[in-house]
Amino acid sequence: MDPQTGLASVRGAAAMRTQVGGLMGVVRLLLELSKARITFAVTFSVMTGYVLFAETVDGGMILPVLGVFLLACGSATINHVQEWRTDAMMDRTRNRPIPSGRISPKGALSIAVLFLAVGLNLLAQIEHHTLVVVLLGAFAVFYYNGVYWALKRVTAFAVVPGALIGAVPPILGWCAAGGWYSDPRILEVAAFFFIWQIPHFWLLVRLFGTQYEAAGLPTPMKLFQPKQFQRITFNWILMTAVLGLLLAAVHDIALPWNFIALAGSIWIVFEAIGYLRSESTRPAARKLFTQLNVYALTMMLLLMADALSS
Repeated sequence: MDPQTGLASVRGAAAMRTQVGGLMGVVRLLLELSKARITFAVTFSVMTGYVLFAETVDGGMILPVLGVFLLACGSATINHVQEWRTDAMMDRTRNRPIPSGRISPKGALSIAVLFLAVGLNLLAQIEHHTLVVVLLGAFAVFYYNGVYWALKRVTAFAVVPGALIGAVPPILGWCAAGGWYSDPRILEVAAFFFIWQIPHFWLLVRLFGTQYEAAGLPTPMKLFQPKQFQRITFNWILMTAVLGLLLAAVHDIALPWNFIALAGSIWIVFEAIGYLRSESTRPAARKLFTQLNVYALTMMLLLMADALSS
């Protein structure tokens, strides 16, 4: 490395530490840029796909999990760069790193490139179906930061095609373990995550729709009455529960996991019925949003528990 370049990097890192409040401030900044809670959920679905095929937890899982985690971090950071002007208009997001002035768009983009480069390099080291795994990872980034990002600005229904992103990580994990992407067993898992993402997002719209509208983004709440929007969200949750039951059937989940899957699917339907009968309030939407996420996490855990115990 050129001495001047190295000196500039050291000064840049020191300046960033000063600006965001020391080392812990840098850590918090990176966690915010990478949307850590979402990226951890993504990597958990990679683990699900891997364990379903491998039927074990071994060292081979490290590369796909870490690689996808870094890709998701990079993709989330790019999204911060893409949307910082919109974020500045919404109460929920105006304190994010770029609109709050803790980092510049150029600085965030540099971090994103680093995340993506390391993530793709890790995926390229995977032994099974290497090209397929790398292409799936690259496709997910392109689709989220390109296709979905553009669609959000022109249609209130962007989440339907955008939900394809949620189907990619479990397939990638499955392929990294040695499975093939066209296997019906993993496609059913991918379909579950695809369907689940739609009510997941529309419950968020119910929570923050007015802020999206203030920022100039189209939302389905402008097109439907509150009760209509509740019924649409309920139907997607019902489809999610049906897919959950199909998961248990396709993977021939054994006792007690199949019983828990059945109970969980019935539970989320009853909770959705309660939401449908209630007033269209933000607390009701927030409660169902949390319950829907718990249901999806439970299904992942059940699939992995069954695979590990078989």
